Amino acid sequence: MPRQKSRNVAQVCARIFARAALAVAIIAPAEAQLPQVQLPQTPSVQLPPLPDATRAAEAGLREVAGLRALRAQQLVRQHRGELDRDPRGEPVVRAQVIGIDMTDVALARASRAEFKLLRTEEWRDLGVKVTVLQTPEGMSASRGLKKLRKLDAQGTYDFNHLYLDSGTLAASRGASPADVEIPGAGGAGVRVGLIDGGVDPAHVALRTNVIHASGCANAVVPSVHGTAVASLLAGSSDNFRGAAPRAELFAVDVYCGLATGGAVDRVAAAFAWLASERVAVINVSLVGPRNALLERVVASLVGRGYLIVAAVGNDGPAAPPLYPAAYEGVLAVTAVDQKHRVLLEACRGRHVDVAARGADLLAATRGQPAEVDVVRGTSFSSPRVAGLLAARLREPDPAARDRAITALLAGAEDLGARGRDDIYGAGLVGDGASPLAAQ
Repeated sequence: MPRQKSRNVAQVCARIFARAALAVAIIAPAEAQLPQVQLPQTPSVQLPPLPDATRAAEAGLREVAGLRALRAQQLVRQHRGELDRDPRGEPVVRAQVIGIDMTDVALARASRAEFKLLRTEEWRDLGVKVTVLQTPEGMSASRGLKKLRKLDAQGTYDFNHLYLDSGTLAASRGASPADVEIPGAGGAGVRVGLIDGGVDPAHVALRTNVIHASGCANAVVPSVHGTAVASLLAGSSDNFRGAAPRAELFAVDVYCGLATGGAVDRVAAAFAWLASERVAVINVSLVGPRNALLERVVASLVGRGYLIVAAVGNDGPAAPPLYPAAYEGVLAVTAVDQKHRVLLEACRGRHVDVAARGADLLAATRGQPAEVDVVRGTSFSSPRVAGLLAARLREPDPAARDRAITALLAGAEDLGARGRDDIYGAGLVGDGASPLAAQ
């Protein structure tokens, strides 16, 4: 099983970044992301002092790692009628609060306090019931949450947080289609789940896949990110091969082009649908804050033998853990470049389980059938791991799931400090490492 998650990531990474030597060392592999420190051309030109180089590295890293926060800020600004922010600045659906397994008595109290019932969904395959409430007129989600917790001290309530993808398009640096190829398990009879944006079934890399789409009231709303992740997970064409080529995809679009796309109640519903279809391996390349509903759903799936593979996120090495990757029982994947160096923006911590290639990659990204782009981020490393595992876990089964994870970790190529570490986890899978050790 993945190692127990820790909340000490910020302390670990603060100590790492305090070392000036490391700060200088990470400048070189970040040509496209960090400001360049110019070397002297003549003996009369002085090298920048070490503290200046350190500050340059830190400033560049903050710029790269702050993209999710910037996106969240822009989303809320552009959609003030639908979105708000919680006390920590995380985006939430405006004036909504979520209750988990609310009793009839608690719901009656909320109704008397002028909360409006928006919807209730019960997911029997997970043993979870979710209730979405709208706060009284003029009451923010933050105030509404406090009110509900006061009305029902024994209940479980939280914000309807938004979860964002964890990868970007990158400027091409000479990558070729061969760059996507990794040791694949083959897709015949393989079923794998994907929670993301919409997948374009017409793309040449995905035309041979059977794709079961859910979300968006059965409409197809293709997205760049969802299509890219799907291609790395299961795509296949003449010169393009994902981790589980031609696998049967169960793809849930939790965005649908809406301002409130990625809300946690929709992410939880996606997990519930995949559980109803008994899809044993589920890739999630979305990240966000800890949330009571997501935690409950993930724990239920893990307890039932499902394997969730999730990207650790790109908020930087000093960032707190992001979820669902940091939940216990989830296989958390970080990203490395083609030289097997961890991405500067990748999150770190004790919850990191393995590393996989997540930069200098080609993936199917555009609406045109044959178009690909270079991608970068932990979003694109996790599907490469999920695809490898999907061939080994055909049905939800706790014992079989644990054996598959043990084999994956045993076959990883050690990177960084000897043994498991908080940067690479157990090490690299794919890209020359044994995909899975013999069982």
